[in-house]
Amino acid sequence: MKFLRKLHNRVEPPGIELRILRRLPGLFVAATAAPLTVAWGARLWLADSVADTSKNIMSIDIFCFAVGLTAWTALLTIGIGSLVVHIMKGPAYAADSYEVSHSDRPKE
Repeated sequence: MKFLRKLHNRVEPPGIELRILRRLPGLFVAATAAPLTVAWGARLWLADSVADTSKNIMSIDIFCFAVGLTAWTALLTIGIGSLVVHIMKGPAYAADSYEVSHSDRPKE
């Protein structure tokens, strides 16, 4: 006796979730590179122009870390949601049927 039977005539076409899952690695790289570029640019631009250079650079670093972590969290959440939708659109299964005694004549 098989526990679950696959329904072969039910196929859901892939939607936007596959496009999102395919773009996630590139978006992750972009979400990492953008704050790093800003932090690196701040070090070059603020090198000798401001008296409190280290304080300003540290503030920019904290901001860039927060932006990067927020972007990673958003991408992880979107990725989990897309993966769940992709799994749910997979093949359908039917469990073993269970005969109900009053299915033709419901009790009153």
